[in-house]
Amino acid sequence: MMRTSRLEKGLFDPVIARRAALDAVLKLDPRCQFRNPVMFVVWAGAALTTVLAVQALVGRGEAPWSFILAIALWLWFTLLFANFAESLAEGRGKAQAAALRKTRRDVVAKKLARPERGAPFTVEPGASLRKGDCVLIEAGDVVPCDGTVIEGIASVDESAITGESAPVIRESGGDRSSLTGGTRVLSDWIVVRVVANPGEAFIDRMIALVEGARRGRTPNETALFVLLAGLTIVFLLATATLRPFSAFAVQSSGQGAVVPLTVIVALLVCLIPTTIGGLLSAIGIAGMDRMIQANVIASSGRAVEAAGDVDVLLLDKTGTITLGNRQAAEFVPANGVTAEVLADAAQLASLADETPEGRSIVVFAKERHGLRERALNELGATFIPFSAQTRMSGVDFDGREIRKGAPDAIADYVSWHDGTFPPDVRGSVERIAKGGGTPLVVADRARVLGVIHLKDVVKGGIRERFLELRRMGIKTVMITGDNPLTAAAIAAEAGVDDFLAQATPERKLELIREYQSKGHLVAMAGDGTNDAPALAQADVAVAMNSGTQAAKEAGNLIDLDSNPTKLIEIVEVGKQMLMTRGSLTTFSIANDVAKYFAILPAAFAATYPALGKLDLMRLGSPNSAVLSAVIFNALILVVLIPLALRGVRYRPIGAQALLRRNLLLYGVGGIVAPFVGIKAVDVVLNGLGIT
Repeated sequence: MMRTSRLEKGLFDPVIARRAALDAVLKLDPRCQFRNPVMFVVWAGAALTTVLAVQALVGRGEAPWSFILAIALWLWFTLLFANFAESLAEGRGKAQAAALRKTRRDVVAKKLARPERGAPFTVEPGASLRKGDCVLIEAGDVVPCDGTVIEGIASVDESAITGESAPVIRESGGDRSSLTGGTRVLSDWIVVRVVANPGEAFIDRMIALVEGARRGRTPNETALFVLLAGLTIVFLLATATLRPFSAFAVQSSGQGAVVPLTVIVALLVCLIPTTIGGLLSAIGIAGMDRMIQANVIASSGRAVEAAGDVDVLLLDKTGTITLGNRQAAEFVPANGVTAEVLADAAQLASLADETPEGRSIVVFAKERHGLRERALNELGATFIPFSAQTRMSGVDFDGREIRKGAPDAIADYVSWHDGTFPPDVRGSVERIAKGGGTPLVVADRARVLGVIHLKDVVKGGIRERFLELRRMGIKTVMITGDNPLTAAAIAAEAGVDDFLAQATPERKLELIREYQSKGHLVAMAGDGTNDAPALAQADVAVAMNSGTQAAKEAGNLIDLDSNPTKLIEIVEVGKQMLMTRGSLTTFSIANDVAKYFAILPAAFAATYPALGKLDLMRLGSPNSAVLSAVIFNALILVVLIPLALRGVRYRPIGAQALLRRNLLLYGVGGIVAPFVGIKAVDVVLNGLGIT
């Protein structure tokens, strides 16, 4: 997926805005409005006042035709503005979906007869591949399918999907074997097993999600929808009694005039929560769009909303908190051995080692000691592969037998050759192990040369990100299969609040259920197959895009950047969605207080002149008071559209402080704004002679 900066030109991109304006008109269809009871009432009021305006125009109106027509037009404008907000939010998603479609390419695939590089292959269209097929992808080839690397290693350009220009490594085994169709292999080769049939690929699911095919109402949105519908029904019943009550009062007193039906409609529209009713859908859609802009694909709005309430985050260590593979960090020579001699032997023993750790030793020796990589065929050596039985690997050449492996395995090997394991080397091994690293000992037959320090490399800046999560009230727990000593060292370096060592899939599930039983909302970030059960159990499951297919299928959020601390942005978007709904609901209901003082005195001025004392705004005339309230009711939607699309800004402060701030800003502000706004509109109307 392309980055936001490539997709957006601001909230009101002209292309998107033009399309949204057209969609806003099309959405005036009553079948569309019927889905939203608040706006359907506005639609019915607009239709009724339009009929009344036509009736007045032919000479049988209850009020001046110009006044009724003005009310009707502003009610239609209210609908158009609400439709425009929803269409604008949808249009931004459609623009991103269009950008995703551009990443699709009609490519050919080298379909293998057997799942190995040397097998014969046929060249076939990528669209013909089926789940389970195996393909060979070489340098320069576009990846034709979603798949899992089963052989080889390659550098892959994923910028078409993630927007990141830096290439990534994909290799067989481990948690970095997942490959997405539409990316490009830059170097080397890989054999990939297809994991999705046509139409089921990751990019197809992304497009469907971005376009909103699976957007449904979330629990909070449903609850708010029911509340708004209930308020609308209450106000509808209340205003329906006002006209017969006014008629009875006039008949009884013999003076005054019955409240016009146009004024009753205007009163109803202004009193029902039209502000939040008109923006509710746009808030939900915009929330998911903001998640996409953060390079996170959400399976549903429910996942985004749940993220706003998360208070416990579980993170898999390998590939999530750390870079994924242990890297050579230090050569510790034995007494009487130089670092250059140890580095040379370590590099020789690792030349045929295709594991990430083995490659890191070769690179580290080259960078730290200037040792060039030697071609295997130049050495004429016999390489000893690693085995689970010996727990060693190495090389034999020129009468030397260099071995690299676990400390106890090398100790046995040296003892077999009548050598001894030096105390200083044993001390280095213990020091590295206590620090959370992995010691590998290097020996040349009976002589121990020293220790290679392999360590988990914690991702840069992650400690600061965890500190920010802590300020947001989220507890971080690292999950790892390492022993408690190693786990404690990594946890301390990364800055997590707690850790679970020697974790099995069953233990991860047990931990999540334990937190959930205490009322916590648990999020988990992971990338491995062994994380899939825990991801499925978690309330919010963030799968890394670099992870396995099983992890991505178990997650309800997929982070295209594979950054575990992306949960900060995810939580902020979730909280923004909840806060935006709550803030605008508070503002909308508070608005009604001011509208009472604008419309009620105007509506009943002829029937009960004493109600004129409630006209605190001192509006120009009853007609201008009603029209000013209706105009303000429409224009406030326009003012709030950017807020609905961007969301209320989230600050990591306490819940009580946040509540006080929002009540002050949107509660008190919701009361004050209509007094100022309605009065300003009234002044303009009277200044123009429109009363």
